[in-house]
Amino acid sequence: MRIKVLGCSGGEFPGRKPSGFLLDDKILFDAGSLTKSLDFRGQRRIEYIFITHAHLDHVIGIPFLLDNIIVSNIWHRVNIIAIPQVVRAIQKNILNNSIWPDFTAIPNIGNGVVGFIDLKPNRSIKVDGYTVTPYRVHHSVPAAGYLIESEKRKKVFYTGDTGPTGSTWEKLKGKRIDCLIIEVSFPERMEGLALKTGHLTPGLLKKELAKMDPLPGKIYVTHLKPQYFKTIKQELLGLGVKRLRLLKDGETIRV
Repeated sequence: MRIKVLGCSGGEFPGRKPSGFLLDDKILFDAGSLTKSLDFRGQRRIEYIFITHAHLDHVIGIPFLLDNIIVSNIWHRVNIIAIPQVVRAIQKNILNNSIWPDFTAIPNIGNGVVGFIDLKPNRSIKVDGYTVTPYRVHHSVPAAGYLIESEKRKKVFYTGDTGPTGSTWEKLKGKRIDCLIIEVSFPERMEGLALKTGHLTPGLLKKELAKMDPLPGKIYVTHLKPQYFKTIKQELLGLGVKRLRLLKDGETIRV
């Protein structure tokens, strides 16, 4: 399993790109930095886009990808996959013929360059040799993290944006997760804001890890707010969790 980190920032600054994780060049998890990170050849390889939630920093690449495909005259269908609330938000608020064209009907009605697949929480879907299962997480809007399992039984769990959650870890209990990609957005002094908006601080992360049984083999932290990057980094180092490290834009995770 090879996951390229297109972006792992909790905001967009020079040198910092929003969330996007590309699995084996074809399956994308969140689209915050899609067209900023891939040339058109790379964009054309993408067939499936799993979205954790409909906030702009996780979906902004979708409209530009679809536009790039349709104007190229070498188009293919892209499937956007998410829980129903996320699918409806993208359809209603972005691909609505106002903010951006409805590419489900371009080039023809019923034969658009994009399709949507609704997922039910805790129900798996098989995509290109992988089993992907959405689990609801706690955020300010409807959101789901994804458990990705390869044919060789390797498991990755990507939380997307989340605050403290007990039910998610309870459902994952007993599953040996090889790699956890989990967010930490704010420093300790901003715990109140983190809780209000459905995010984590280093201290809250430590409490979440204590709920996991067993602890994942590798723990990668993502979604740090750029303004507080150095502070959050120091606080994470202070947790003393040996298998924990920060992600970097452009790196590749191998599981």
